[in-house]
Amino acid sequence: MNWQIYLKSYKAYLQIEKSLPVNTVAAYTRDVAKLIQFATSEGFPEDPRKISTQNLQAFVKAMAEIGLEASTQSRIISGLRSFFNFLILENEIETDPTELLEMPRIGRKLPEVLSVKEIDDMISVIDLSLPNSERNKAMIELLYGCGLRVSELVTLKLSDLFFEENFIKVTGKGNKQRLVPVGKRAIAQVQRYITIIRVHQKVVKNAENVIFLNNRGNGLSRAMVFSIVKGLAISAGIRKSISPHTFRHSFATHLVENGADLRSVQEMLGHSSITTTEIYTHIDREYLRKNILKYHPRQNM
Repeated sequence: MNWQIYLKSYKAYLQIEKSLPVNTVAAYTRDVAKLIQFATSEGFPEDPRKISTQNLQAFVKAMAEIGLEASTQSRIISGLRSFFNFLILENEIETDPTELLEMPRIGRKLPEVLSVKEIDDMISVIDLSLPNSERNKAMIELLYGCGLRVSELVTLKLSDLFFEENFIKVTGKGNKQRLVPVGKRAIAQVQRYITIIRVHQKVVKNAENVIFLNNRGNGLSRAMVFSIVKGLAISAGIRKSISPHTFRHSFATHLVENGADLRSVQEMLGHSSITTTEIYTHIDREYLRKNILKYHPRQNM
């Protein structure tokens, strides 16, 4: 039997037995078709049951040599594994020739990080004579000063502020809460916004406890924060791809570069699976507070 007969049977298997979407079936069969084309040009066996691991390694090497991205190579290899797994299920082969194939390493793109000067530049272009300027400045100080996600920023409540203890309570992914130390500059700017601007705003129902409000007295949207950040970056002449998350990356990078230990940074970012109760019972809050107050470049300005 030749490649095309097996490919036709494989396609029927994906459609009928696996009930996969049309686009997925098309992608899987295209992957096998690429191998068939290569096998034919290289004089490999015309029967897929006789294809060896060495044959497949040559195919993978050829993919890399023509410049296919690692993610694309990985997807094609996954498709081939599905095909040869089908042959095993059909009792056409006993061993899987793809078993020893190594997936290419997919490089992880490093996130953009702002320097302290670039952050200062973004803040300096905020025109404090304009409406919402104090609010925007307070948001930037918190994004950078506490490493918050944008979703955590827009849902932050007045009742989450514990400024006397130099902490804020943050509700992160999965509604998990953590305590994050906050520095003097961020505290001063948030208090300024609350006492000078926010106190005079009309607030809509159910937004009374939300810190950052729009002109209608409702909570800010994530999209609005993105827009504000991008506008400030443009005004400051920063050509990097900037988003609110860039401040989170900068927060972590600057702490580590200045000597903070990774465990403390992990806890402050909320990357661990520790629950609210464990935060209070297992983490030394004073230790965390000292870490951020000692190592964050903005603390003692």
